[in-house]
Amino acid sequence: MDRLHVATLNIRNLADRWEERLPLLLADMAALQPDVIGLNEVVYPLQQDRILGAAGEGHYEAVRGWAGRPEYGNSLLVKRPLASEAYERHDLGATRAAHRVRITLPGGARLVVAVTHLHHVPADAGLRAQQAEALVAWLETAPAHEALLVVGDFNAEPTEPACARMAAAGFASAYAAANGAEPAQTWPSGIQAPGMDDDGDPGCLDYAWVRGAVTVESARLCFDRPAVGDPTLYPSDHLGLSAHLVIG
Repeated sequence: MDRLHVATLNIRNLADRWEERLPLLLADMAALQPDVIGLNEVVYPLQQDRILGAAGEGHYEAVRGWAGRPEYGNSLLVKRPLASEAYERHDLGATRAAHRVRITLPGGARLVVAVTHLHHVPADAGLRAQQAEALVAWLETAPAHEALLVVGDFNAEPTEPACARMAAAGFASAYAAANGAEPAQTWPSGIQAPGMDDDGDPGCLDYAWVRGAVTVESARLCFDRPAVGDPTLYPSDHLGLSAHLVIG
């Protein structure tokens, strides 16, 4: 059996006081040092994923999957000595995508890890459900594995059809499995910024879904601390999730 620390965070591209937020992101990443983290809204030309991966002692491989346009999308950071293989990307429609890799863990178990970011308009729960359906169907074609992990910003409350589709496909939320319920809120974080996104009610939008030979030991919020002396500044407009898993 292998123990694995995983995380997910929507980093909110360059919006919402990016230059002020970056030191908070770097500090929390340096402290967290997960084995695998999924990132949403990454601007590739600015190397945002690689900058975060260089924040601490770990050495990370950045595996990107564009969504909507080539310079922007999702990223998986995989901490050495783990290494990714069998990379695939899949369009989910409406400028959204997912990508996945397989990681062979030291004990021999094979883990497929996927990251995605579903449609954001609150009223469009039906479109998110379609994207979740496309995601699940694609994940059924994944290379051989003992466990499967899907992380990202689903823009969907736990009661939405998109989450129900994940559960129907055998996925469990790591946070709910560890704590008995989802967090009350992963968006908004509490940040205040010009042009900030205020479309929708506060709620739980971010998930780490697991299936297969996986036991969830613990899960918590992360990237959830405001700046010292400024309670309106957070690492992102989303809070992150962190989970400790046993695979195999």
